[in-house]
Amino acid sequence: MAVCDTVKVKTSKEEFIGVLMPDSINNKLVLKLESGYNIGIDKKKVKSIKVLKKATVKKEINTKVKQNSKLPNISILHTGGTIASKVDYETGGVTAKFTPKEILDNVPELKKIANLNCKLVSNIFSEEMNFKNYNKLAKEVEKEIKKGVKGVIITHGTDTMHYSSAALSFMLENLPVPVVFVGAQRSSDRGSSDASLNLICAAQFISKVNYPGVVICMHKSMSDDSCLILPSVKARKLHSSRRDAFHVVNDKPILEINKKGKILSGKSKFDSAKGDFKAKLIKENLKIGILKSHPNLNSKEIDCYSGFDGLILEGTGLGHLPINNTGIFSSIKKLSKKMPLVMTTQTIFGRVNMNVYSTGRELQNYVVSGDDMLTEVAYVKLAYLLSNYKKDIRSLIREDLRGEINPKISDEFL
Repeated sequence: MAVCDTVKVKTSKEEFIGVLMPDSINNKLVLKLESGYNIGIDKKKVKSIKVLKKATVKKEINTKVKQNSKLPNISILHTGGTIASKVDYETGGVTAKFTPKEILDNVPELKKIANLNCKLVSNIFSEEMNFKNYNKLAKEVEKEIKKGVKGVIITHGTDTMHYSSAALSFMLENLPVPVVFVGAQRSSDRGSSDASLNLICAAQFISKVNYPGVVICMHKSMSDDSCLILPSVKARKLHSSRRDAFHVVNDKPILEINKKGKILSGKSKFDSAKGDFKAKLIKENLKIGILKSHPNLNSKEIDCYSGFDGLILEGTGLGHLPINNTGIFSSIKKLSKKMPLVMTTQTIFGRVNMNVYSTGRELQNYVVSGDDMLTEVAYVKLAYLLSNYKKDIRSLIREDLRGEINPKISDEFL
């Protein structure tokens, strides 16, 4: 049995047939099913594996792509996701990464937009991303920018893309060029795939707009008309499978762009970054938790985080916890002496306001308000601050560093 073989895998409860993919996680067997989706199967649950068809693996041909001196240079860093793998269903063969030629063969429109330089940084499911991966990615972006590229595209699995994009927004200080996260909700070998349009629009954005920051580029709607460029610290995945799964919360998209590079809405000129560009990394051994308030919350749930370095409290409404319940307020007080506690809200829109009710006012002595920061953004921002600005956390967590906090939310989001 080898990678690319078509196999039948039996567990105690189910049976799967698919193409055996390169392992991305030590304890998982990864298959690409006929539907085009990948599935991970716990190796401990596998009862038997039968090879149905041996694969013919095509040799990778390192064909150089001719550079066009009139076009900008764009680097593409692959971390995984549907864009960064390719299966040949006639042979069963698979390539573990995309070369510039392979990308241009699949998305020929890119030939007229930019010269591409591609690198495989990692090949993992996005839910496996951690602080170590963020650091590796930040350092790779830093290398590419020092080469003088016009911008960087990062291909990423969509499930945690909003975490990674927010993390790099903080880590890449005084970023001089666009860094665009691109994902795909539909596998690149399906007719309904959104991979190509997202990639084309990301390249067009870099070539047309001098935006100094990290953004996300994804479908505006279920159709293939255009993509939205979304602020990385205000975007969230709001649907599990729709092609327009990503939306901006408490803010507006930066702009809308189509595959021809036409900007359909939003401004196209932005101020340059001030200061020296530098990648500031996150301490990889940090332990930061997210605790969601809920009815019947038990103080032992809070006590579980006593050995952590920080905790995000996702409160109800304006930022509340049931502190009148036995032991909960006491646990919060004890925890606040050990680590920073940041309050966000479970509601999608709106902001934390701990001045309205007595519950919030009492918590303010021990918990810092996250204002209108998304929980995911507060999580990575706290990691960034603990790693680089530990003495100033209480003030900096409430300071708008990358557009993550709006001083005032417009009426349309209230």
